[in-house]
Amino acid sequence: MAVSDGDGARWAAVVVNFESGPLLLDCIRSLLADTSAGTPEIVVVDNGSSDGSIAAPGAELPDIPIVDPGTNVGYSAAANRGIAATSAPIVAVANADLVVEAGLAGALSARLDAEPDLAAIGPALLNPDGSQYPSARTQASNADAVGHAVLGRLFPRNRFTRRYRQLDERWDRPRDVDWVSGALIFFRRAALDSVGGWDERYFMYMEDVDLCWRLQRLGWRIAYEPSGRATHVGGVSTARHPYRMIAEHHRAVYRFAARRWRGPQRILLLPAACFLAVRALFDVAARALRTRPEPPKVSG
Repeated sequence: MAVSDGDGARWAAVVVNFESGPLLLDCIRSLLADTSAGTPEIVVVDNGSSDGSIAAPGAELPDIPIVDPGTNVGYSAAANRGIAATSAPIVAVANADLVVEAGLAGALSARLDAEPDLAAIGPALLNPDGSQYPSARTQASNADAVGHAVLGRLFPRNRFTRRYRQLDERWDRPRDVDWVSGALIFFRRAALDSVGGWDERYFMYMEDVDLCWRLQRLGWRIAYEPSGRATHVGGVSTARHPYRMIAEHHRAVYRFAARRWRGPQRILLLPAACFLAVRALFDVAARALRTRPEPPKVSG
């Protein structure tokens, strides 16, 4: 299958890979099969994978460029490197562990073409079992953020989580939102350029929240379009380094709070840091208990 070199391509896709195994090749195949917006310009950025996942695309699809930063530079930095290696006016950034359905690119690109103030748009994301993943979300208030952090795992339908994840909204209806999941976002390149791209200080997590927030501050809109759909496995790469990812998640939440809060709100940064440290320790302990090997059975 021929791959466009970018000359005249309407859209590009940057696939960020880190030890995604065979899922990477499945992702690329699905992107190439979706020609609803024309043949995409595809670039893979590999963040120092050691699982051999990058070998299969290189052998089967040698025309696809593979950007190798030489180490794991994080999601934001990898996204920026991939975007710089493309030229199409619409550029999607995608996790390697998802498969897009035919027609997704056409649906999302059509919205960007028709709405000049639309900067970014995300599709409906489905879990492997076919259930909906809440990929369109609200910028959480302080109360909702704390309520979700404390109650979200034990009581996933609590009122704080429902508001934050927009669980009471119709998932099959398009709407403007505060942010969409970075697992797959289609961007207007001019909008990305207006905010300087992804903030590379975020290694993992919250980079999508931050980027959408910065775009909105300049007057751009963010939208959710469920007529485009993709299945997202989720957690494949992060599961290999769970404790580091717990730390990165809480560090990223604090970084975004420090950027967003101004004036008297900054007094909350110290208690927020303490709260996040306690929550991170709880998550580490919970993870360790879940993965603790069972003691050997003693035969009687």
